[in-house]
Amino acid sequence: MTRLRSIMLIVIILLPSYAFAATIAHAEEKKQRSAEEIFATRFELYNSLSVMTELPWQWIAAIDQYERTLSKAKPKARPQLGELTGIFVDERKWSGPLNPDTADEQPASITLFNGIGRDGDGDGLASRSNDIDLLSSVLHLVGQHGHNKDNILIGLWDYYQNARAVKRIEQFHQLYEHYGKLDLFEHAFPLPLGSTYSYRDTWGARRGWGGRRIHEGTDIFAGHGTPVRSTCYGVIEVKGWNRYGGWRVGIRDLNNHYHYYAHLSGFTKELQSGQIVEPGQVIGWVGSSGYGKPGTSGKFPPHLHYGMYSDRGLIEWAFDPYPSLKRWENEERRRLRK
Repeated sequence: MTRLRSIMLIVIILLPSYAFAATIAHAEEKKQRSAEEIFATRFELYNSLSVMTELPWQWIAAIDQYERTLSKAKPKARPQLGELTGIFVDERKWSGPLNPDTADEQPASITLFNGIGRDGDGDGLASRSNDIDLLSSVLHLVGQHGHNKDNILIGLWDYYQNARAVKRIEQFHQLYEHYGKLDLFEHAFPLPLGSTYSYRDTWGARRGWGGRRIHEGTDIFAGHGTPVRSTCYGVIEVKGWNRYGGWRVGIRDLNNHYHYYAHLSGFTKELQSGQIVEPGQVIGWVGSSGYGKPGTSGKFPPHLHYGMYSDRGLIEWAFDPYPSLKRWENEERRRLRK
């Protein structure tokens, strides 16, 4: 009887924990289904517009994703207009600089005042809150020179007047073309979870070498030669020597984040600028390079300096990567347990 009571007590104690875990699992499953549905709907939209505009869906997806990253970086200045797309067009640009009615939805008067708004879905209105109207209006301008890569790049320059924007969209297109899908947002921890490492939040700590400055990243201490992995699907943007970071690699992802890996002992043989990488792919090894001319090493214990930067259109800002690293570490552990 005493043993039965003990078992019942254990069940009573553990039941809320199991229930909580089941609730979390259900919520994550629902979130995943929701994300899959969004990607599927967007993919359908891009393919439909590809037929209408003759632009490959990968370019359409790349433009929309680039716009979405700018809106995430500056949500107050760029509120979401449509339900699915990230496209933002200023009222004046949409309706026309001299149009007295900034909320004008009539294609004829918008054209008269040199606005870019178009009726993309054929309902007779050029609505700034309509996903199809928004995307087709931008795509009309981008595709007016032609539909091959060189002409699209010219169209992108004409629209954005910003070389960074053109480069980012070209990189996003490269990823979509390579993988043939939209859902490329999985992440991995930068070091193998089975390796020995330690890290804490070192954002903002003072650095003395090379002048007074703050630490823009997280230091992950590990043994010399521990593999360093890409945390994301991305494109190698920079590879080589930096007097502060030593042998370093920079990767651009679809969130328009730049992932900075520094103090490496070396790179994998095949790693080249412009190459596509994916989560968990080895790109180099932990070292202690940096703080001097090319080849300088050993001025500090071996570790990976990992930084993240957000592109805001014209400038790039560093932000604390520690919360992301913790999240990716936990997510990868959960995936490995399945």
